[in-house]
Amino acid sequence: MTSARQDGDTWDLASGVGATATLAAVARAMAMRTDRSLIDDPFAEPLVRAVGIDILTRLATGEADPGDLVGQEVIDGAKVRTRFYDEFFLNAANEGITQVVILASGLDSRAYRLPWPTGTVVYEIDQPQVIAFKTRTLAELGAVPTADRRVVAIDLRDEWPTALRDAGFDPAQPTAWSAEGLLGYLPLEAQDRLLDTVTDLSAPGSRVATESRPNPRPGDEDKTKEGLNRVSERWRAHGFHLDHARLRYFGERNEAAPYLADRGWTLNGTSNRDLFAANAHPPLRDDDLRMGGVLYVSGVLDKATG
Repeated sequence: MTSARQDGDTWDLASGVGATATLAAVARAMAMRTDRSLIDDPFAEPLVRAVGIDILTRLATGEADPGDLVGQEVIDGAKVRTRFYDEFFLNAANEGITQVVILASGLDSRAYRLPWPTGTVVYEIDQPQVIAFKTRTLAELGAVPTADRRVVAIDLRDEWPTALRDAGFDPAQPTAWSAEGLLGYLPLEAQDRLLDTVTDLSAPGSRVATESRPNPRPGDEDKTKEGLNRVSERWRAHGFHLDHARLRYFGERNEAAPYLADRGWTLNGTSNRDLFAANAHPPLRDDDLRMGGVLYVSGVLDKATG
């Protein structure tokens, strides 16, 4: 069993919280095989293969029956989430934003697969071993970035704003930021610090996109932990050991949407449940993980920060 999250813990794409990026890529690869109307990520499958976890590779390539490991709701969720962030970035780019920052980029391949306008700079921030793995793997595949991709190989718990500036980031220029699938894996105070830093580094007119999870009602988190433990047990039966409940930080926290709104961001939000309906997916059934009420939010910084 993996240990609970703690300050200074480490991981890679096959273990710990880093493996969640690989699981997300598995879901994208599976979605690509069944329906390309909402998702186009040709790099998901080869990246999963390169990570080298047998059951994940076989799921991504279609060699294994997903059974109860990856349900249709997970695959539909990958479509919804990928489309939301793809459209966020393309809309920002079409409105003239040429500076993009992907926080905790994991196996995100948008710097390689989106049709960025000429002159767009995409900064990817993640741990050095994650950045190196993805860069090397995509180069071996012959993939070429469709933007000026600049990597910032640093843990978000370290002095990443300095590293970002050193890579050429200009805080005087509007930026499109994403924090996709990230906030729940941060301690409560670290989430606030991250959102504060993003705001401080953003010129007026910047964009941001992330998920905002409502705070739990009494008993909600116990159900969530039980649901995550069931997920972990199913994976363990196939030789993949990842304790999902221990990867997250529980407890009340500032909800991201109102927190950002209080700092000058004008936001729009749509619940996961409504996005499923809008894309003609079957409704979420077993919601012990409280996914239906998660808001996908995006917006603009409309006043000077500081």
